[in-house]
Amino acid sequence: MTLQQLHYIVSVAETGQFSKAARQCHVTQPTLTMMVRKLEDELGVTIFQRGSQPARPTIEGEALIVQARVVLREAGQLKDLVTELRTGTAGTYRLGIIPTLAPYLLPLFLARFADEHPQARLVIDERQTSSILDALRKGQLDVGILAGPIVDDDLEVLTLFHEPFLAYFPPDHPLLEQQRISRDDLHEVQLWVLSEGHCLREQALSVCQHPSSAGHDNILYSTGSIETLKRLVDSGSGITLVPELSVNADEKNVRRFITPEPVREVVLVVRKPFVRRKAVDAFVAAIRAAVPQEFLVLDKMVVPVEL
Repeated sequence: MTLQQLHYIVSVAETGQFSKAARQCHVTQPTLTMMVRKLEDELGVTIFQRGSQPARPTIEGEALIVQARVVLREAGQLKDLVTELRTGTAGTYRLGIIPTLAPYLLPLFLARFADEHPQARLVIDERQTSSILDALRKGQLDVGILAGPIVDDDLEVLTLFHEPFLAYFPPDHPLLEQQRISRDDLHEVQLWVLSEGHCLREQALSVCQHPSSAGHDNILYSTGSIETLKRLVDSGSGITLVPELSVNADEKNVRRFITPEPVREVVLVVRKPFVRRKAVDAFVAAIRAAVPQEFLVLDKMVVPVEL
């Protein structure tokens, strides 16, 4: 049994075809097929059902493939550990980040990280939370940056900062006359929120407890863009809640909440065990240095919004 054979059976399981798996593994199909058959002979089990399209594992094969993924992941960790011991943070890191953070957080820390770690290469992918978590578990991503709370025994979660929510109003809204607002002020206000699948949607609804589309029953609108929500509010229809990093200094139609402010917890997530601790420390340091320092004073940031 070799790691290469384990890699072959995992590739067949993921692609559903021996031909696609062979191309993915950069070998000929006869070579891959022969090595899978040798592994079956060695173990005395049939891993894939004969004649099925797409290729489907047998019951025994499914159990073997699950364990093969574990073995391959652990073998990869050994390589990563050796790399870190030799080169520090050098290497490629696949980073997943949610769309409601990416356009606001990435510009704050990417240049600093690139300058301080020139041998590190980042491959960045915007995804929704569920996709990031799934990719982390499968080893398709190395690092995730998303909104917490995240509870998963297979993942390590580090809190980066707590970001306040602000209320975003249309021009000349009566509540703009107040310096700060309370949640009670929003009981009768119609709300625009993001589409299903975005954690920011659930966080906003937990603050206001109102439906999306700002009370327009004849509108069903899905968007993943905070900026689109702002423009809808600017047109004079409803309000929205926005994370503070998305607000420009010259925007006058936002108001903070009175203490305790609703906040979202922004976290960095890696799969367990993630041996490249220097890389984790570098990400954390770059991000925390880039955000407003009051985001890091947790005793002043009260009541994280619960999903």
